[in-house]
Amino acid sequence: MTTSTAAPHLAQLNVARLRFPLDDPRVAPFVALLDPVNAEADAAPGFVWRLVEDGEADATGLRPLGDDVIVNLSVWESQEALWDFAYRSGHLEAMRGRRDWFHRHVESHLVLWWVPAGHVPTVAEAVERLADLRAHGPSPRAFTFASSHTAAEAAAHARGGESAAV
Repeated sequence: MTTSTAAPHLAQLNVARLRFPLDDPRVAPFVALLDPVNAEADAAPGFVWRLVEDGEADATGLRPLGDDVIVNLSVWESQEALWDFAYRSGHLEAMRGRRDWFHRHVESHLVLWWVPAGHVPTVAEAVERLADLRAHGPSPRAFTFASSHTAAEAAAHARGGESAAV
């Protein structure tokens, strides 16, 4: 199967602003979940790829949005596969503790968008999609679970001549 005929994949970026540094004991329960949750993601049906820092097991050392903001960037075969991992796996335990470890979100913290199979999104691309969502709201170019769009809608939107940098 070639990349051009393969079904598009779903990219996701979510960000969280830490209440305390990662080496603070108050964040230790979150840090303890990183390896098992990442391993579960890697083995999850529909998982394609996730961002990791060079020489590390995760991306917590990458701080493209500020020293206190951690990022999670990954690619999935479908929205259903990502949803199942996020809400029907050990990842849910991490979400339950988020108020202890992260500040409350005051703007969008999760963005989804479709990518061609085989495309590995860059951090800059992901941050731009989040900025688009925050500035313009959900669209086929940048959306959320609650405001999802299909890959076909995203392709039609892109063919409509809309600028990539709105």
